[in-house]
Amino acid sequence: MYPPPPLPPRRDFISVTLSPDRSYDGVPGLRRRSFWRKWKQLSRLQRNVVLFLLAFLMLCGLLSYISVADEWKAVGSRSAEGPKMRPANPPVLPAPRRAAENPETFAGASPQKPPRHFRRGPPNLQIRAPDGDAKDRRQEEAQRRAEAVGQAPREDEVQGSRVSRRGTGPEPEQGTQPPLRKTEAPARPSPQALGTRNSPASQNERQKAVVAAFRHAWAGYRKFAWGHDELKPVSKSFSEWFGLGLTLIDALDTMWILGLKKEFEEARKWVSQRLLFQKNVDVNLFESTIRILGGLLSAFHLSGDVLFLKKAEDFGNRLMPAFQTPSKIPYSDVNIGTGVAHPPRWTSDSTVAEVTSIQLEFRELSRLTGVKKFQEAVEEVTRRVHSLRGKKDGLVPMFINTNSGLFTHLGVFTLGARADSYYEYLLKQWIQGGKKETQLLEDYLEAVEGIKKHLLHRSEPGKLTFVGELAHGRFSAKMDHLVCFLPGTLALGAHHGLPADHMELARALMDTCYQMNRQMETGLSPEIVHFNLHPQKSRKDVQVKAADRHNLLRPETVESLFYLYRLTGDRKYQDWGWEILRSFNTYTRVPSGGYSSISNVQDPRSPQPRDKMESFFLGETLKYLYLLFSDDPDLLSLDTYVFNTEAHPLPVWAPS
Repeated sequence: MYPPPPLPPRRDFISVTLSPDRSYDGVPGLRRRSFWRKWKQLSRLQRNVVLFLLAFLMLCGLLSYISVADEWKAVGSRSAEGPKMRPANPPVLPAPRRAAENPETFAGASPQKPPRHFRRGPPNLQIRAPDGDAKDRRQEEAQRRAEAVGQAPREDEVQGSRVSRRGTGPEPEQGTQPPLRKTEAPARPSPQALGTRNSPASQNERQKAVVAAFRHAWAGYRKFAWGHDELKPVSKSFSEWFGLGLTLIDALDTMWILGLKKEFEEARKWVSQRLLFQKNVDVNLFESTIRILGGLLSAFHLSGDVLFLKKAEDFGNRLMPAFQTPSKIPYSDVNIGTGVAHPPRWTSDSTVAEVTSIQLEFRELSRLTGVKKFQEAVEEVTRRVHSLRGKKDGLVPMFINTNSGLFTHLGVFTLGARADSYYEYLLKQWIQGGKKETQLLEDYLEAVEGIKKHLLHRSEPGKLTFVGELAHGRFSAKMDHLVCFLPGTLALGAHHGLPADHMELARALMDTCYQMNRQMETGLSPEIVHFNLHPQKSRKDVQVKAADRHNLLRPETVESLFYLYRLTGDRKYQDWGWEILRSFNTYTRVPSGGYSSISNVQDPRSPQPRDKMESFFLGETLKYLYLLFSDDPDLLSLDTYVFNTEAHPLPVWAPS
């Protein structure tokens, strides 16, 4: 037998069977084939058709790419050329200036960040709006561009509204200009206003001396305190109260009246470019109304420049939250940025003078803009005060509660601080409104009789007639310098047809106010005096306590001198004013610029400067001196204008 054949070697392998209908896991699918094999299986005609289609598609894609690329190139070219294109009416802007130059000096100069002063003022006060307030900056820029081409900005560019958090109705949004209604005032200065800007040739020597004093004061403010509230002339710096350029705004109409065109235009540019009210700062309702609102309204009336009216309406809107109290008696303070109003931290009272001495300004703002809320708010205050109990023969207490609307601290009556201008505004509102509001006249006449009955006395040995104070039935021979507004107010009333004995009393009180200056060694009145009531040898009529012998450059004496001279023609009143101006130049003038209040009017060798020039020195004192020395009765005629308590002239309303 043959042996069996050897076994073949063992091989391990994996067998995979592919089916055209199924995959390796049994799932139906397509069998993987070679592309080239499929292509070779096509006929020549089929291959030519496929190649033709591919070539056609490639050609179409290329043409599409070229077309799209051309469009994008054109868009990019227009975008790059856009900034270089000039509008049909390009704004006229000044050439760029070097950084070292003062931007405030040139029209159209863009606002620059003011230098930081680490020594002065609260850190939150700024002269320009906060950087985050882009909306205000855009509006201000639009306004400057419009002014550059001689046009005002369109209303739809500067308006905005929102629902107030403090009320149910819409009110202008913070930082925007509300719509201006059709105003009754002319778009250009009236003939009377044009006549108030005197040429240097028409000024007499005393008026020129006032202009020189103003220029000296303004030079110090411009150099050391530009755009800030008040100058500190001794230290060559500034102080802030509201951070709104109080001195500049207070002095606008004074510059116009004195014929200082260059200074006025420079200040006007600052108002246009830098005066922004969207600031987180509390302002005193009374002080900001008489100085800022009154100053802007007066500047509008004298110059005819609508810029001042727009600023006034913006500011007036920001003050309105102060009237939102349970009693409608306004709070003393309001934040013009947030719209939050509040009383002083130590009391819920407001002073009577403050809530009753804002009416002239708000009433005039309503008349100009057609917005009734301003006038309605202040006249509601007047009505409520008129009907209150606690008066004494027309005399009012000094305080009123904002919650209850009632007088507080009853039984204390004065014509000095906290009550003085209440009486002044009774008469001036009556004159402003065309002498139609008899309630105002009746309250004023009753008050004058109350003064005669309870507060009027005569000193010894000179028999000077003065107005003292009454506290719970006890008379005090104390008289503030502030009371020296009264001679002028009485004379103004007599000029408008009130009893002739008002003028007699005005003359007597004017003599007293002059003696309050003359009997001081510097010729300047102290803040407060006490009169001697009993004949004693070697004692003067006027006595001064150590704490009261400072002088703040106040205007009340020269204010009344202006009224008395204008209405009587007696030149002694001009001479008395000249003496006071010379005393200011001798004892308060600071050589480097500005005037300073002093601490001791009884020490001519060392009057002790207090290093502060109040804004009212330019707004009131020098203005009244200039008008006092004028022999032109039509220069701000008292039949045409009424002065607010900060000496800002507002027009008497024409009969309807």
